[in-house]
Amino acid sequence: MLSILLSLNLSHLGLWASGLILVLGFLKLIRLLLRRQMLARAMDSFPGPPTHWLFGHALEIQKTGSLDKVVSWAHQFPYAHPLWLGQFLGFLNIYEPDYAKAVYSRGGKGLLVLHGPKWYEHRKLLTPGFHYDVLKPYVAVFNNSTHAMLDKWEEKAREDKSFDIFCDVGHMALDSLMKCTFGKGNSGLSHRDNSYYLAVSDLTLLMQQRIESFQYHNDFIYWLTPHGRPHDHTGGPFPQDQVIRERKAALQDEKEQEKIQNRRHLDFLDILLGARDESGIKLSDAELRAEVDTFMFEGHDTTTSGISWFLYCMALYPEHQSRCREEVCEILGDRDSFQWDDLGKMTYLTMCIKESLRLYPPVPQVYRQLSKPVNFVDGRSLPAGSLISLHIYALHRNSSVWPDSEVFDPLRFTPENVATRHPFAFMPFSAGPRNCIGQQFAMNEMKVVTALCLLRFEFALDPLQPPIKMPQLILRSKNGIHLRLKPLHLGSGK
Repeated sequence: MLSILLSLNLSHLGLWASGLILVLGFLKLIRLLLRRQMLARAMDSFPGPPTHWLFGHALEIQKTGSLDKVVSWAHQFPYAHPLWLGQFLGFLNIYEPDYAKAVYSRGGKGLLVLHGPKWYEHRKLLTPGFHYDVLKPYVAVFNNSTHAMLDKWEEKAREDKSFDIFCDVGHMALDSLMKCTFGKGNSGLSHRDNSYYLAVSDLTLLMQQRIESFQYHNDFIYWLTPHGRPHDHTGGPFPQDQVIRERKAALQDEKEQEKIQNRRHLDFLDILLGARDESGIKLSDAELRAEVDTFMFEGHDTTTSGISWFLYCMALYPEHQSRCREEVCEILGDRDSFQWDDLGKMTYLTMCIKESLRLYPPVPQVYRQLSKPVNFVDGRSLPAGSLISLHIYALHRNSSVWPDSEVFDPLRFTPENVATRHPFAFMPFSAGPRNCIGQQFAMNEMKVVTALCLLRFEFALDPLQPPIKMPQLILRSKNGIHLRLKPLHLGSGK
C-alpha cells in the first residue's frame, strides 16, 4: 500500500514538474517573441538581405568569406541593414561614418565590457598608465622580445620554405605584454605563456561560435553543451591572482616599495595597484584581476593580428616593403635597436601600418546596446535598448568613403588626406569617448616590431597557401599566414 501511495506521489510530482517546465518554457518563448517584435519594429525602416526562417543570416555569416559578403551587402544597402543571428537576436549592422559617429560619439553599453559610471571611473584611474612617460621604457621591451622571435625565424628561414608567422608573433606579443604588465618575461613561465596563449585562442573561438549560433544564445542551454564549460577555465594557465597578491604584499614593505619606485619603469600592475579614485579608494582584487585580464587579452591578441596582416601586406606589395625598409634603415643607422625618439620619424612605415589596419582591422566587428535613442543623419532612428553591430571591416572598405577601397594605398594617410576625411571613417581602435585606451601602446609596439622584421628579412608570399580571412573576435586566418622569409642581416648587429 505504501509503495502504491509513493508511486502515485512521485507521478504527481513528475506531472507538476513537467507542467512547471512547460509554463516556464512558454513564458520564455513569449518573452523572446516580444523582444523580437521590439527589435524588428525598431529596424523596420532599414531594408536588408533576405533571412532564413530559422537561422536568420547566421548561415551566411558562418561561411568562409563572410566578411566580404557583408561588404557586398553594404554596397546594396547604404548606411546600415538588419543582421539576424537566429530569430531572436537582431542587430542594426552599420558601416557608414555618420552612423558610427551617431552611436560611438556618446555613451552606450558595451556588450563585453563595463559601462556607465563604473567604466568612467576606471577609465580615469587607468589613463595615467598610458601616458607617454610610462610608455617610453616599453620600447626596449619591444626590441628585446622581437629580437628573440627574429632569431628563431633565422633558423626557420634556413629551411627555405614558408611557415605560419601568426603563432610566433602571438608568443612574442604575449612575452612583451608579460614584461610590461608584470615585469616578468620568460623566466620559468614559458609553459604557462603557451598555455595562456592557447587558452585565449580557444576562448575567442568559443565566443565567436556562441555569437553566430542561435542555439547557444540561451545561457542554460549553452552551459549544457561541451563548448559551454571551458569558459570557467580559460583564465587558469597564468596565475594572475597569485602575482597580484604577491605584489600587493611586497608593497607593504617600505624597502620593497622604494625599490619599485626607483625602477627604470613601472609596469602596468604597479600603476593599477597605486591607482586611487577621488575618495582615495583603490581597486578591489576582483577589479584588479578584471583590468589585468582585459589588458592581457586586448594587448596581445589584437597586436598579433595587426602585425601579422601587416607583414602579409608587405609580402603582397614588395614595392611598399622596400620603401619601408629604406626608411627604417636610414633611421636606425648602425644601431640594432630602436629608441623612443625614432618612432616619430617612421612616416612611411606608419602610413603603411594604418593602411594595413584599414584593410585588415584587428577587430573586424564590435557590438553596442543603445542606452538612449539615437537619431541618424538620414532621418531614421533607433530606440533605447536596440543592438548595434559596427562592422569595421565593411566601414573600412566603404567605397563612398574610400575610393578604390580594395587597393593598398598608404598615401590615404598623409596629413592632407587625413584632414579632409570623416573622423569616424577609420576606426581600428574604435572612436569617441570609449576608444581603445591602449592604442598608443599598440601603435608603438607595431612600429618597433615591424621595423625590426623588415630590417632582418625580406617577406614573400606562398602562392600555394593564401590566407583565408576568419573573424574570431579578432581577424585571423583559417589556415594561418604563411610567408617565405629571406634573411638580410641589415641592422641586426650580426
